[in-house]
Amino acid sequence: MKGKGRRPNSGDLQVGEAIRVHRLIAGMSQSDLGRRLGVSFQQIQKYEKGQNRVGAGRLSQIARIFDIPIGVLFDANAGISPRKTTGTTPAKLIPDRNAFRLLTGFGDIEHIKVRHSLVELVDAIAKATARTSR
Repeated sequence: MKGKGRRPNSGDLQVGEAIRVHRLIAGMSQSDLGRRLGVSFQQIQKYEKGQNRVGAGRLSQIARIFDIPIGVLFDANAGISPRKTTGTTPAKLIPDRNAFRLLTGFGDIEHIKVRHSLVELVDAIAKATARTSR
């Protein structure tokens, strides 16, 4: 009955999401990370979905691979100074493919005025959407 009926808890989900975020930031596939850890890409999928718990030794390996403090895997905002935020925190957007594409594309824009215009456009859309959804 190993694992039968066990549902992921919030900690499992947080760790899984953090692994996915850092894997995407590093530009790694699930297969790449699996090879570095000596596990299958299916196992990485299970970790990322919170279906399988990640052991302490494995968490340490993952943190070393991504060159991050292990605590970051438990708290998406670890090391970030507290501030008032609205909407979704940036770290939570990275698993969203469109948000990741947007961030990557934005990083490739070298012209500062174009970057500024894009930020202004996104702010205007966000404000207009917030007003109409009330």
